[in-house]
Amino acid sequence: MKIQIVLDNIRSCYNVGAILRTAEGFGVEKVFLSGYTPRVHDNNLLPHLREKLDREIHKTALGAEDMLDIYSCDDIKSELLKLKKQGWHIVGLENNIQTNKLLNLNDKALKANLSDKVVLILGEEVHGIDYSLHDIIDLFLEIPMFGKKESFNVSVAAGIAIYGIMNS
Repeated sequence: MKIQIVLDNIRSCYNVGAILRTAEGFGVEKVFLSGYTPRVHDNNLLPHLREKLDREIHKTALGAEDMLDIYSCDDIKSELLKLKKQGWHIVGLENNIQTNKLLNLNDKALKANLSDKVVLILGEEVHGIDYSLHDIIDLFLEIPMFGKKESFNVSVAAGIAIYGIMNS
């Protein structure tokens, strides 16, 4: 299975770094950074700002940021539509949403609902995936929770979701 991930509007450099490290560990093919997600090695920033972001991301990525194919994307919706035309299945990781396109990560029907090429979208830490992307998402995944909290940290959720998708 091929997996690409989108980090859309992730606020924390530490979350970005942790997700990059996890993505590299699972062999993710490509990572898209979109919205206001902090960019690694961003030549559009002043050198001192780029160095600061790179240093913050590196604290949790531990070098994975230099091992992955990372693409900075200004128009993620257009990019996702292109990927869809190329046969990629667009999957959003969400919780607490009402849609008939929602499957639990441990649902036995998951495998039948995924292709062998998946783009996993991870949205902003508190508010989730931007609503402007919901109409192009083929399937939403939800991680089952058994405690009192309603969500996992986005970097933890990324690892759980990637593992779940790969082993569905």
